[in-house]
Amino acid sequence: MFAIIGILIVLGAVGLGFFFEKGNFSLLFSAAPAEMLIILGGAFGAMVLGAPKEVLGQVFSGILGVFGSMKTSKAYYLDMLTVLSQLFMKIRREGLVAIEKDIEHPTESPIFSSFAKNKANVAVVRFICDTMRIFSTVNIEQHEFDNIMEADIEAAAHEAMTAAHTMGKTADGLPGLGIVAAVLGVVITMGKINEPPEVLGHSIGAALVGTMLGVLGCYGFLGPIAQNMEMRAKELESSLVVVKAALGAFVGGNPPPVALEAGRRAIPTLKRPTFEELEEAIKISKGK
Repeated sequence: MFAIIGILIVLGAVGLGFFFEKGNFSLLFSAAPAEMLIILGGAFGAMVLGAPKEVLGQVFSGILGVFGSMKTSKAYYLDMLTVLSQLFMKIRREGLVAIEKDIEHPTESPIFSSFAKNKANVAVVRFICDTMRIFSTVNIEQHEFDNIMEADIEAAAHEAMTAAHTMGKTADGLPGLGIVAAVLGVVITMGKINEPPEVLGHSIGAALVGTMLGVLGCYGFLGPIAQNMEMRAKELESSLVVVKAALGAFVGGNPPPVALEAGRRAIPTLKRPTFEELEEAIKISKGK
């Protein structure tokens, strides 16, 4: 929703400014389709040339994601910590063997419940399950355990950022493609050198529309979209860091409440639930 509002604000500000300066909208609209074909078509071709098809799929998915809501919130982190709480308590009561079915088939587990069934949480659930498999089958030192989780987080964060970086590089190329469109317009104008001044003025104005669209597309649309995609990609890293903090504390021998508090403290402050809110969420989950 906010992405749509942002687009409308950009278009409205530019359009009103042009209107107040008594700009010729007919010239703008007559030149825009051809200029946009050159700029957007060139940008898309450059993206296809520079990125593997897997990354292209992530880019298009990321663009669509910009128009949705952010994945993480206070409620999201409460659900995540509640899942970890139930997992830790089951291990304390019944031992590591008891969670084997939960981590092998999380979508069927009463512990993971709806959290695992949400496709947006697949990476986080996989991280928890893979980490607990190591904990339950291999006897390793805590620092080695932390190193394994850090390597997983780094790989996941790098992959999540790839689409945003690709979109950012594409945005950076738009002004250059706008210049290409403008130069082509000047070439066309040179073919009309014997025409009256009003014809030449119209042709030169149409050529300059390409430069304007390239710069506007970069700084008004694709650049902000790339930034939005980057912020959404960082949500995954933040989620995994919270899980790592909680799992690391639990594996280190701390009781579940301490491990959960370690995870809570790793949550970004704007979305961090209070100690009382987490305690209440855990009580509610026990009553289900």
